[in-house]
Amino acid sequence: MRFPTLVLSLICMVFTAGAASAERRVAFVVGNGTYKHVAALPNPSIDAKAMAAALRNVGFEVVEGSNLTRDKMTEKLLDFGKKAQGADVAVFFYAGHGIAVGGTNYLLPIDADIKSEMDVKLGAAINIDLTLDQTMSDAKVKLVLLDACRDNPFAAKIKSNAPSTRSVSVQTGLAEMKSGEGTLIAFATGPGQTALDGKEGGNSPFTRALLANLTQPGVELQQAMTKVRAQVQEETNKGQLPWGNTNLTGAVYLNGAPAPAAPGTAPAVAAGAPGSDVELEFWRSIKDSSKPEELNAYVAQYPNGQFKSLALARIASLESKPDNATRNLTAGIDPATFKEEANQTTEDQIGLDKGQRRDVQRRLNGLGFDTKVSGNFDAPTRAVITRWQAARGYPKTGYLNRLQHKALLTEIVAAPPTASSDEERPKRRATSGGGQQQAQPQPQPQRQYQSNPDPAGAGRFIGGVVGGMLR
Repeated sequence: MRFPTLVLSLICMVFTAGAASAERRVAFVVGNGTYKHVAALPNPSIDAKAMAAALRNVGFEVVEGSNLTRDKMTEKLLDFGKKAQGADVAVFFYAGHGIAVGGTNYLLPIDADIKSEMDVKLGAAINIDLTLDQTMSDAKVKLVLLDACRDNPFAAKIKSNAPSTRSVSVQTGLAEMKSGEGTLIAFATGPGQTALDGKEGGNSPFTRALLANLTQPGVELQQAMTKVRAQVQEETNKGQLPWGNTNLTGAVYLNGAPAPAAPGTAPAVAAGAPGSDVELEFWRSIKDSSKPEELNAYVAQYPNGQFKSLALARIASLESKPDNATRNLTAGIDPATFKEEANQTTEDQIGLDKGQRRDVQRRLNGLGFDTKVSGNFDAPTRAVITRWQAARGYPKTGYLNRLQHKALLTEIVAAPPTASSDEERPKRRATSGGGQQQAQPQPQPQRQYQSNPDPAGAGRFIGGVVGGMLR
């Protein structure tokens, strides 16, 4: 009886292998970096080539491109759309510049010359929502990976060129996107935030984490994305946290499902199931978070999770704090502060010198929004200003205007500013009597500082329920 059983097993294996090989997998992989009208990004083409190779290794037919003009991108998208019709799995990977205008995300070809919102909407950029709908809607499983949240000079151009009488709806980073049935969307970082490009000649932190986890043998897709989230957060010292939205209806494996358990053994716990190691890892990463959206992500991913009650209690606690804090913060604040958007022009109008910029950075630190005190408003400082604006309910742009600057100066900081860079230390000069030098203290303006028991939680934070597959 053993021989017929063995033959039957071999026949089943053959049919299983044939079914797996018959699965149609198609991917669109593009990296744009050599932009003609702004500074080049060194790594997107490297990211794209590495991702294309990884997907080919697990059976994908890849439509690949690097540093494409709009016409070339359109050609590649048309090719991808034809091949993705009826596909079992379709992957869309893009690395490079992207921009959000009016809540809609756009990809930027290398020949994009964008100076206004009209340039974006009338064809210089590629609408992501429309593109995905036209190319991937027929695929059974759709995976969208956007490493396009890098610090974007086009947004600053649009804001600086906008008439002073008209507000612009361009934000830093990309906007939130909803996923349809059978779709997983993953961003390099959260909505409105910027992601790191990585060291020149290598991969970005997000792409590096995708390459390390996405095609691991026997690893379910959502479990892989949870590991991606953890890796990026650790590598960037919690400076960047991937975000996403998922509406998958079953387990997805890019490199083979794990072998079935032998009879009599307990079945493995699926990713996303309450009590799994993945859930525990997810919870550990966000249990001390002060961001409601991260806790909401856990609740969305594990609606019956073992830590759901703790997550809901912490969300309620965080959401109750702004009520009391906001009363103190908004007292005496011009109501227009909550409506008037800021941009590079409005910030220039304040006329902040380097010392005043350091004072802004010190105040943000004192309020719990950590940033380096350098006197330069670089990309990390812009991200911190955006977080401060979000916490206070001001328009989130990463730039200041007179009203926001005035509001910041009125806030009570947890501790007085201290010199945190070489530029802020007392200068020394030679005396007229010889080689002895004396420290010459720099004059400091008089400020009033009081202790604040809640420096970081004040303000209003409007957070949506984010997709919870990414940790």
